[in-house]
Amino acid sequence: QVQLVESGGGLVQPGESMRLSCTPSINIFDINNMGWYRQAPGKQRELVAQIYKFDTTNYANAVKGRFIISRDNDKNTVYLQMNSLKPEDTGVYYCFAHNGDLTLGWGQGTQVTVSS
Repeated sequence: QVQLVESGGGLVQPGESMRLSCTPSINIFDINNMGWYRQAPGKQRELVAQIYKFDTTNYANAVKGRFIISRDNDKNTVYLQMNSLKPEDTGVYYCFAHNGDLTLGWGQGTQVTVSS
């Protein structure tokens, strides 16, 4: 199992920005795609964004144009820059790492709360 260490998260007001980080315990080049799911209270976990080995990205419609996922190979880290945050972005964000249909690991989850 690949260990994924997440950082970031916390409480922000609507319209503000926040960045999440996720660092795997193996070389990022050995992972086909990484990203984040989120789970709001009483709702199912949903895919937020993912980035593939050669930087192809995919976003949920709800975050397109506001969130940016990127990877820094030198720091072996994937980032999720979240801009123009809305209350409906509130939830626990889980970093993941996949190779095809194989899930390599999950992060511990980080709480993001958007509230005035």
